[in-house]
Amino acid sequence: MANSVLKGKLVIAFSFLIALTLQTIPWPGVFDLLRPSWLLLVTCYWVLALPHRVNVGTALVLGLLWDLLLGSTLGIRGMMMSIVVYLVALNFLVLRNMALWQQAILIGLLSMMLDVLIFSGEYLVQEVAFNPLLLWSGLINAILWPWLFLLMRRIRRHWHVR
Repeated sequence: MANSVLKGKLVIAFSFLIALTLQTIPWPGVFDLLRPSWLLLVTCYWVLALPHRVNVGTALVLGLLWDLLLGSTLGIRGMMMSIVVYLVALNFLVLRNMALWQQAILIGLLSMMLDVLIFSGEYLVQEVAFNPLLLWSGLINAILWPWLFLLMRRIRRHWHVR
């Protein structure tokens, strides 16, 4: 029993490590604005699949790590990730029972909300300009959600993560 719990924690931690790596890999020029929010997508999946294991506190820690890796103002991404993941955790039963395309639309909207919240937080502490192209990443997240959801569910079932 303890071995399966440890194995599950390692699978979840490894998926977050991969998401953090993908989140911080540099993209060329204007394509950087189209980067999917891998960390948000993976966190939302785990909150929907295992809300008793991955929750708002996990999102806060991951957001702080994201801030550290980017060298940005500490706490902005952590707080904003917590807000968005709180909305997912609050309604996880509703989201779980939606069709995959409906989930994708909501995840895209939540991703856009995260981008706007991060901009708002950074605007409070420093002078930054808003680029509307940043919201296109929400559309990309909505397109990626079904494939990521199915891949993560297959991983969770293969490794028996409960």
